Amino acid sequence: MSNCEAAIIGAGPYGLAATAHLRSAGLQTWTFGQCMEFWQNQMPAGMLLRSPWDASHIADPHHALTLDEYEKARSIRLSRPVPLNDFIEYGRWFQRQVVPDLDTRRVQQIQRTSTGFRLMITGGETIEAQRVVIAAGIGPFARRPSLFSATPQSLASHSSDHRDLSCFRGRRVIVVGGGQSAIESAALLHETGADVELVLRRPSVRWLRRSALFHSRYNPFRRILYHRTDVGPAVLSQLVSRPDWLRRLPLGVQQKAAIRSIRPAGAAWLVPRVQAVRITTGRHVINAQPTGDQISVTLDDGSMRWVDHVLLGTGYRVDVSRYAFLSHDIAESLSQVDGYPELDRGFQSSIPGLYFVGAPAAWSFGPLMRFVSGTEFAGRVLAKAAAGNRGARLSAEKLQWARVAKSQSGW
Repeated sequence: MSNCEAAIIGAGPYGLAATAHLRSAGLQTWTFGQCMEFWQNQMPAGMLLRSPWDASHIADPHHALTLDEYEKARSIRLSRPVPLNDFIEYGRWFQRQVVPDLDTRRVQQIQRTSTGFRLMITGGETIEAQRVVIAAGIGPFARRPSLFSATPQSLASHSSDHRDLSCFRGRRVIVVGGGQSAIESAALLHETGADVELVLRRPSVRWLRRSALFHSRYNPFRRILYHRTDVGPAVLSQLVSRPDWLRRLPLGVQQKAAIRSIRPAGAAWLVPRVQAVRITTGRHVINAQPTGDQISVTLDDGSMRWVDHVLLGTGYRVDVSRYAFLSHDIAESLSQVDGYPELDRGFQSSIPGLYFVGAPAAWSFGPLMRFVSGTEFAGRVLAKAAAGNRGARLSAEKLQWARVAKSQSGW
């Protein structure tokens, strides 16, 4: 039976960053997952990252694998904002430097043992791990309003169900939601030839336009108002970027900071792309009735639409019990708050040796954990906690992945 000191479940930004930091700290790791799988399969083609350049790096402990280093390694210049496909390729390049031995098999189940954990792998292999880091992302957490729970997916689907929105060309589509995902989906649908209406509860679309002046590199107060992680409004961004400070504040203050930082909003560069899209504000869906190959949608003002599809840009609701690979024993024993695991200051859950990073860590560490820019804090703190007092020195082999980005192309 194979074994390792730390198993990482997931190979997206948080899983890759966790692996980079844990290996740098001297731990023997085993990382599972398809690299950038969620980004590749559950985000729409043509999408652009809302986060600015400095907030889009996947973190490594030596800052050797940034987007800037990726550009140098490949002798290219990426667009700003970063296109989805380019970010996926950047993540794969990062993976080849940090974890060329990535195990792409799926973890079927994680069980507790007297010495740690047992991982049941697709194909029948069993692996023992002293520690397990869950970096499995938000794929299972898509939020579908109960109103659409019985509606066939052919008539109502979540935005994460689609990679290619061109399948809606020539069809009538209502997009529900007022955040980046909903607004950008509406833009992409319109651009692909669909007849689109965007419906949101707020009295108006919230655009991230006013911050452009404050974010300008010519503004001498930019770094005072906004931390480079770029989560949250002016000034509050500085607090959100320091989760170890934020978690010491009263819970009510933490919750207000989180709500203020992740309110539904659209990037300013989407404004011209939705000018031709019908936008209905201050309304929400109260009834949806499938009829044949169409669906009738009734809003709270009594108005009705007959459309071919409803696309739900309604975000995600964390509930770690929906991770199918967690054994019943682990899921039942895990201390949770509204679906989020309760974590100590080292990202460890109530089950010793079991860690969570990414969006599931947001209840304990704030909204930064929902964004790629949170990989730096999470990786650094996780490695320190998981490695304990080992104080391991890096060998030449363990340093190689950190140097390679500066010495060769990586291709």
